[in-house]
Amino acid sequence: MPLPRPDSAASLRWWLLGGAVLLLLVWIMFFDSHSLLRRYQWHQEHDRLTQENEQLRRDIQQLRKKLDRPLSDSLVERIAREEYGMKRPNETVYRLKESR
Repeated sequence: MPLPRPDSAASLRWWLLGGAVLLLLVWIMFFDSHSLLRRYQWHQEHDRLTQENEQLRRDIQQLRKKLDRPLSDSLVERIAREEYGMKRPNETVYRLKESR
């Protein structure tokens, strides 16, 4: 279907304006720094960061629950022995190497 030929200056102006608007829309949709592709990527990143944020919030809640629990004597003794290398008087500690 052939395009109609512009017969007057007004018609030519409308064709040029329509072409300019079309070029502007194509530019905005594909080549601009805020193009549809960039917006999609930002949306995906937002979703990923939101999920990560929720997971971190759950982890923080679990850690707070652990901190709120009172420490039993056996737990304090285990931590003192394993993390700080403490021992009772007259006690001999043998360190064993793990075999691979």
